Amino acid sequence: MSSHPRPQVIETVAGMRDVVAHERAAGRSIALTPTLGALHQGHLAHVERAAELADVRIVSIFVNPTQFGADEDLDKYPRTMDADLDLLGELGVPYVFAPSVEEMYPKGPSAPTTTISAGQIGAMFEGKSRAGHFDGVLTVVAKLLAITTPQFVTFGQKDAQQLFLVRRMITDLNIPVQLEIIETVREEDGLALSSRNQFLDASQRHAAVILSTALKAASSAADSGLDAVIAAAQGALMGESGVELDYFTIVDTETFMPVPDGYRGPASALIAARVGDTRLIDNWTLYVG
Repeated sequence: MSSHPRPQVIETVAGMRDVVAHERAAGRSIALTPTLGALHQGHLAHVERAAELADVRIVSIFVNPTQFGADEDLDKYPRTMDADLDLLGELGVPYVFAPSVEEMYPKGPSAPTTTISAGQIGAMFEGKSRAGHFDGVLTVVAKLLAITTPQFVTFGQKDAQQLFLVRRMITDLNIPVQLEIIETVREEDGLALSSRNQFLDASQRHAAVILSTALKAASSAADSGLDAVIAAAQGALMGESGVELDYFTIVDTETFMPVPDGYRGPASALIAARVGDTRLIDNWTLYVG
């Protein structure tokens, strides 16, 4: 149990708006960190950065059903509210917005009146494997931004496609918020932190490191061109039989479209794979020479 006071938990939209109005009236700036809960050090890096950006931090904890498909892990997604509140209390976070599904979707999550489409990019990569996922993400992010009206919002680099789409939505819809990008936080062996890592047993946890190993290999080969990047990643992945690859691809950082043959310039290497029953993603920024 934390010796620090826990954040005040706000469970209604009206209650959150009252808090925001109070803080704004006092002249204080606000930073929002949206999460699904099950917090780890990656999330806490967001919270710590938010303290540098704004006077008041709000962390939302909401397992959003509209971003989970019918065959995904919504029901087993880890929910650790008590532990989350203790962690946030240690960092001095004053408010947690933790609405119910009914509060966020009064007509039901399967039929919200208005949704935001992620478009062509939203149907690729993660969106191809998880139909409708990014429409659900963008819709709930837009709702959270409308409810909390922050000056700053933090998003992590680990989900590069989500970050691209959120940035594009903020720009396209003229949402008055500054997007703060938080670098991926990793274990000492390179595995990107994820709430889903807790589903891995010891052998799966060992195998999962191959995702970051393949990305590092790709980055190391980047000076030799695109073919070398792909060959290096494939070579690394061949050494681990416990990982079922979904995709490995190189995208243009400006368009998020796959780069053409012979491409040179800044890019992101994306990887997604299933380790046992757990699906993991990662990415790496590189410059193809």
